Amino acid sequence: MQHWFFLAGAIALEVAGTTAMKLSASFTKLIPSVLLFVFYAASFVALTFALKKIDVSVAYAVWSGVGTALIAAIGILYFREPATALKFISLLLIIAGVVGLLLGGEKH
Repeated sequence: MQHWFFLAGAIALEVAGTTAMKLSASFTKLIPSVLLFVFYAASFVALTFALKKIDVSVAYAVWSGVGTALIAAIGILYFREPATALKFISLLLIIAGVVGLLLGGEKH
């Protein structure tokens, strides 16, 4: 079960890194620029620990899919990006793909 906590941490750190990327304003703001690299590096470390027990196809799909959904939500809610029907349908398709990989994953 600990490996799923590592994966959740990897997702949170990746989302923090991507948010810092937006806040860095193309590397013109120092703190978000530095945090971008710190968060991404920590995310990869946590993802590596998660891969000890989770299939790479499942872990990466969950990491990228949930991260994408969270970043889209942050973009809409915090950065005031447009919330279009196509955007929501696309996110649902990503979630459906992640669920499909989870259901098809091999049990360890």
